[in-house]
Amino acid sequence: MTNQLLATTENANNQNSQYTSLNDPEIANVVAHINEEHLDELLGFLSVFTSLSTAELDHVDAQITDIYAEGITIQTRQKNSKYQPANAQDNSLHDQSFFINFATPISQFDDLQAQYILLKQRADKKLGKKTIKLTKQVFDVQNSYNVSKNMLRLELSMPSLNSDTPLNNTAKLSNTKGATISTSVPTNEAGYAYLFDLEHNAMTNALMTDSIDANKADDNAVNDSEKNNVRPARPHCYYTLRKAWHTDDGIRAWVDVFLHGDTPGGNWAAALKTGETVVTKREFPEKVEHLRDGQAVLIVDETSMPTAARLLELWSNPTPPLVICVTQDADDQSYFDTVKMRSSLDSISYDNSNISIDNKIDCDTETHGNDHFTILPIVTNQANSGSDLATLIDSTLGDYLTDNPLQIDKVWGALEANTTKALRPLLRERLELSRTDVVVKVYWRHD
Repeated sequence: MTNQLLATTENANNQNSQYTSLNDPEIANVVAHINEEHLDELLGFLSVFTSLSTAELDHVDAQITDIYAEGITIQTRQKNSKYQPANAQDNSLHDQSFFINFATPISQFDDLQAQYILLKQRADKKLGKKTIKLTKQVFDVQNSYNVSKNMLRLELSMPSLNSDTPLNNTAKLSNTKGATISTSVPTNEAGYAYLFDLEHNAMTNALMTDSIDANKADDNAVNDSEKNNVRPARPHCYYTLRKAWHTDDGIRAWVDVFLHGDTPGGNWAAALKTGETVVTKREFPEKVEHLRDGQAVLIVDETSMPTAARLLELWSNPTPPLVICVTQDADDQSYFDTVKMRSSLDSISYDNSNISIDNKIDCDTETHGNDHFTILPIVTNQANSGSDLATLIDSTLGDYLTDNPLQIDKVWGALEANTTKALRPLLRERLELSRTDVVVKVYWRHD
């Protein structure tokens, strides 16, 4: 093993004096983010890189306490005994610290992400889990159109398959210029995220403009400073693969983008034209394995509706989920109208006309058997962020459970950062579930 195992907090503190501190103000933010969003990854690190057993890990939570140039320190904590009773033997795991080395020590903060990803890839491989991929993919834009008032669907394709390539999820593809690339597009995953390179299209358009201007007088040409102005405010943005499927000549895919005001991602998507290419730089699978059994609740806004839609289409849990759908505009609730569960039966219907802008909830609470999912629509008439929205979601769920007594076993959701932070403890308290059963992700930040 490359890691060093430290048995106690005292030993950890003494040993860590050997390591090189990273004096960067962003370290604290990174630590807070990983501890809040990536508990499963930290437990995976402990499983693979330390001697802790699976039984021991079942009784602990984990958090990063320090990040050094050489690696990270992870501290175990006993799970909340209110929901996860532990015996006296488990108390020995409380407040132990473990140091896990990076593959290569980092010399600057910008190298941290790459080394953390390498740790995750190594751990996931040993655990047999899907993992993040640092892969460049190129899609062609076939079409774009609205599927609800503010949701734009990009219809993308991969280049045609080589004639000698089998039709499966991993294939060698040839683009229109004859170059061959390797690709793997998941056709049976929900929430699979691509990091799109927004600069690719901005710079491509700038080059096209420059080529046209080269035929004009020099005083009309685009100068370098003007070219720099075409760079988007953000160089990249994550969007979910709504759906992908094979055709006779390659792979087709949908990517649904919520258009909300003047945003780099929305402006990029709205400006794309048929025939352009879009480039992705990274891929990330979603954490939905815990939804395979039990009564689940899905909590989504416009950014995570594509994930929920694909989850429903691929649903293998015999119990249909309850879906809380939060939108700024009532017209975007229609997004789920054509979504059908795996059974291919019609999804449950509901009447948006009865929803007021005062956040009153009108939902169909009829029992339609086990082939339908129920949606609780929430329309806010404002940007969907903040602790007030978390309180509204929690109270809406509480009101529904009062009238429809269900034992909720699992939660998956994805919302704005501040909403997510406020909602997690509310749900854990109301439903008396552990952190691993309440997976509510950050899909965007209000700033």
